[in-house]
Amino acid sequence: MRIGVTRPSMGSLSQPDNLIKAAREAERLGYDTLWVADRLLYRVQPRTKYPVTPDGSLPNFYKRVLDPVEALTFVAAHTSRIGLGTGVLNIPFYNPVTLARRLTTLDILSNGRLRAGFGLGWSADEFEAAGANQKARGARADEFLAALKTIWSEDPVEFRGEYFTVPRSIIAKPVQKPHPPIYLAAYAPAALKRAARSANGWMPVGIPLDGTAAMITQLRQFAKDAGRDPQSLEVIVGANLSILPHSLGPDRPLFAGSEEQVMNDIQAVKKLGASEIFFIMFPERGIKDLLAAMERSRRFA
Repeated sequence: MRIGVTRPSMGSLSQPDNLIKAAREAERLGYDTLWVADRLLYRVQPRTKYPVTPDGSLPNFYKRVLDPVEALTFVAAHTSRIGLGTGVLNIPFYNPVTLARRLTTLDILSNGRLRAGFGLGWSADEFEAAGANQKARGARADEFLAALKTIWSEDPVEFRGEYFTVPRSIIAKPVQKPHPPIYLAAYAPAALKRAARSANGWMPVGIPLDGTAAMITQLRQFAKDAGRDPQSLEVIVGANLSILPHSLGPDRPLFAGSEEQVMNDIQAVKKLGASEIFFIMFPERGIKDLLAAMERSRRFA
């Protein structure tokens, strides 16, 4: 099972020197991948509750978020081996042609290290700011993925759909063939079917173990129904680490509690057949604390 970690592209630590230090340390420690999340804006009075916090409020570190593709491209110049993943870009906010060029550039400049993670978004405020249609996001996502894979793998490219059209053209191609791996965050059955049908894998975050296991079974059945090899799909699990000096009770969140409890959770995810787990870290106290947390967490898997 591969091991990844997030980088400080959000909050007060999102400074050039910190990005370089964290990326180089992750590579030195033997992490397989670096991941960046995305947030388009921090709405002062959000219309949609944030699904992670108990009261639905947005974390303070969302007030400063670097663009994930540019941040990864910057890091690519200061590393040589580690994979570079978006976890995740929200499909409704992007055009597949312009985004394909940005991601292709990252893949070329990193010598084929891109991992492309996508989601559908959840914030009504971000949909409004991006001029995106929240109601049509499912159908648009299907066409977006088809267009993206066509742009990346065919030469010349030609694509005509309801939402996107690419005239017969020559467009630069990424290093990885037939295209960089595509992972989808998916929670509803329709989204899980899309991952099974159109992606290289599924990226769950914040789902209890029992739920993850059940959804992996669904994912593989959906892949089989779509005529794909179910075992070819990867499962990339995001782990919101909360390591405490004491144990928590049976109702604790996944990846929260004592070191022993967290290590047991990681081993349980491995037994589910996950291809990778990446540790999600947002420490605000300073870069030294982040680097220490990365070193400590690397020992868990």
